[in-house]
Amino acid sequence: MRVLAVLILAFINTAALADSTGERKPGERSPTAIEVISGVYNFSRFQQGLLENTDLKGNAEVKNLAALRAEEAAKRDKSLKKVQEAIGAEPRVGKATSSTASLVEPEMSDGPTYVRSFYAAQIPEYESVIGLLERYLKAPDNAALAAFAREQLPMLRSQVRDAERTMADK
Repeated sequence: MRVLAVLILAFINTAALADSTGERKPGERSPTAIEVISGVYNFSRFQQGLLENTDLKGNAEVKNLAALRAEEAAKRDKSLKKVQEAIGAEPRVGKATSSTASLVEPEMSDGPTYVRSFYAAQIPEYESVIGLLERYLKAPDNAALAAFAREQLPMLRSQVRDAERTMADK
């Protein structure tokens, strides 16, 4: 029952994120630099939110991974800030996606259920930001942001594959 709840929450979170990041149908315009910057910052906030959530309920494995991902998010944001300043773009600050909404509430979960929900929550977030960067690279409007996107994509793809493998093992 709990696994079903996790899957439903992950699906809802994916649908909400798709609406908020401008998910496009084939044939529609590519995202702008500002949309990409905003989407990457939202993804970083999600990863930093995971760290806060694991402080409440998480074993050493998820706490360490969440800390690593939050550190990577901070580094990514620092690189992105340089690109943003060079472009002169001001990202749209949207409502922060609550990582706790996409994870089973701590009082409702036990250790293994929480660990599965931790990994399950990450997969749609990764897929969304990867899709955003891929769509942007089809028709980039800024060379520096395109270089940033090309640099980030292999790492993000590797991380989502790791999350999928770990989730399958749990």
